[in-house]
Amino acid sequence: MLACALAVLVWIGPRLVLGPRVDVWRVVQRDFVQTVVASGHVEAPHRVEIGAQVVGRVLRVPVAEGQTVKAGEPLIELDGEELRATVQQAEVAVATAQAHLRQLRELQLPLAQQNLRQARANLANARAQLVRQQDLYKQGFVGQAALDDATKTVELADAQVRSAQTQLEAARTTGSDYAMALAQLEQARANVDLARARLAYATIAAPADGVLIARDVEPGDVVQPGKDLMVLSPAGETQLVVLIDEKNLGLIALGQGAKASADAFAEQHFDARLIYINPGIDVQRGSVEVKLRVNDPPNYLRQDMTVSVDIAVARRAGAVIVPMDAVHEAESAHPWVLKVAGGRARRQAVTLGLRSSGLAQVMSGLRPGDEVVPSSAVTVHEGSRVRAVVVPR
Repeated sequence: MLACALAVLVWIGPRLVLGPRVDVWRVVQRDFVQTVVASGHVEAPHRVEIGAQVVGRVLRVPVAEGQTVKAGEPLIELDGEELRATVQQAEVAVATAQAHLRQLRELQLPLAQQNLRQARANLANARAQLVRQQDLYKQGFVGQAALDDATKTVELADAQVRSAQTQLEAARTTGSDYAMALAQLEQARANVDLARARLAYATIAAPADGVLIARDVEPGDVVQPGKDLMVLSPAGETQLVVLIDEKNLGLIALGQGAKASADAFAEQHFDARLIYINPGIDVQRGSVEVKLRVNDPPNYLRQDMTVSVDIAVARRAGAVIVPMDAVHEAESAHPWVLKVAGGRARRQAVTLGLRSSGLAQVMSGLRPGDEVVPSSAVTVHEGSRVRAVVVPR
């Protein structure tokens, strides 16, 4: 009986004298980073919506949604038979206009020069005839009618010279006929360029390097201008668009660094930097949209991927740190902890600084190496005897 009593005393004696064993956390000192945690998605700065510029039937779609493409790579091929026929017709019109221009230079211009020489010769002959008729009229050998006929012949020959001169001027490179023929040639060439441009529209190519994130076209479809057939996410700068709780608005600033991870690759982290803060607040969600730039995105990152972001909003070197679970009335003006001192739990007022990820910076009230009781130890009160068991964190 005495032995049993001694055994019980040995087992419960330390508990009665020294108190129960209690898990405690040890206050540490190290560099501390306060972060704001948010989630969002991957987004390129802009998206390119790709459509047809001419009506046509789709012959081939050589790319698939999600495929990476290079600038100039064919995305959609349309039936271009009618467009090719239009090009040929326009090229025939150019050849016709060129032939007309050569005709002016090689035939009409020499002919106009010959006609002018002939008209001048006729005028000279008519004038000589008029002089002779005038002499004969004075001598009485011819009548007034003969003299009038000779005068009319001179007037007609003079009119023919003026007409030939006009035709020659029009056929020269500075003349109206030549200018009209040249204009027709230029118009025909413009029509060829237009027809070839429209034929080029039969092949819809990638405007830039990027990834196709949407495709809404299949071979056999008849497409028309104005309808989006594909959406391209151009290669280049990658951004993360996330929503920050508006209560953290005062903590964030442009240029702050962040660590991010895609939900699909949660163990892999990459760097980002805050580049944009929306000036407006989403009233329905109580959040602010911010954007972060990823300078070196990992290969697995894709458009619209869900991401988690930790934005570093403040840093303290050599900070005294305590778990938030050990702080009572943390949101009040007078937070406190239960610190183990002399084998008892003692209430200790503290002043808190930065807070992040379940930890808090202690500005005053604790020192590195102090032991604090977690708030989950509800049986421990101020003044309670405790035997501290340090739990690593």
